[in-house]
Amino acid sequence: MSLPRPLHAVIAAAVVAAVALGPTQLASAAPAQDLPSADQLKSALLTAADLGPDFTEVPATESPSPGENPSPVSGCDALSALINMHATQPGLANSRAETELDGPDGNPMVTEALAAEASDQLTSDFNSAADALRSCHTITFNAGTEDTVTFTVTPVTLGDRQDAPAVRLDGTLAGVQLNAFVGIERFGTVAMAFGYFQRDGTDSQTASMQYRTAVSKVERTLGTTAGSTTPPTAVATTTSTATATQNMRV
Repeated sequence: MSLPRPLHAVIAAAVVAAVALGPTQLASAAPAQDLPSADQLKSALLTAADLGPDFTEVPATESPSPGENPSPVSGCDALSALINMHATQPGLANSRAETELDGPDGNPMVTEALAAEASDQLTSDFNSAADALRSCHTITFNAGTEDTVTFTVTPVTLGDRQDAPAVRLDGTLAGVQLNAFVGIERFGTVAMAFGYFQRDGTDSQTASMQYRTAVSKVERTLGTTAGSTTPPTAVATTTSTATATQNMRV
């Protein structure tokens, strides 16, 4: 049994929304050069090569938008509000990049989203998302009458930082066990949302390993540290290099 694509999209959207950089946010007050570009964020995302030969990247056109359902999530009021806001108004003002990587027949599925925002605003948004995750005990995803599943939500630790917000979700759909691990992390002016979804399994070790791989790649690519409030150094380096090159041409 493959995870139904509409529900597949709704759950993936939950991970993206967990970053809490909702469409109602105004453009950041920080100068654009102080934030990573969409291309820089994309280069920091996981790829199939990072996870192994069994994984393939799913083109964006194959991940249908959950926007057709105006309220795809219920329960956990704070978290539901963030997810439903993203589902109905997915446009964002700042740089972002996301990916979905599927194992055989979509099992497991790994999603990752990176978004850049001014440090002060990101602090507020990240804390809101963290509080929403920590206060959640059950949540229901609805992508149609036959594609509704209620998950129990349990706090977990996915990576090296004990205080990095993360949860485990457990539910069933048509008798099939569904399990997910969702974690969010901050890298200065960049927020990451990670999701690991599987059916008929509860493999926390692989979820943790791939989360750590995602964190390590962001740190290495952007020149930053998980949990830091300092902007990534790779952004400043890129800006300085571009300026130096421009000056040489004058």
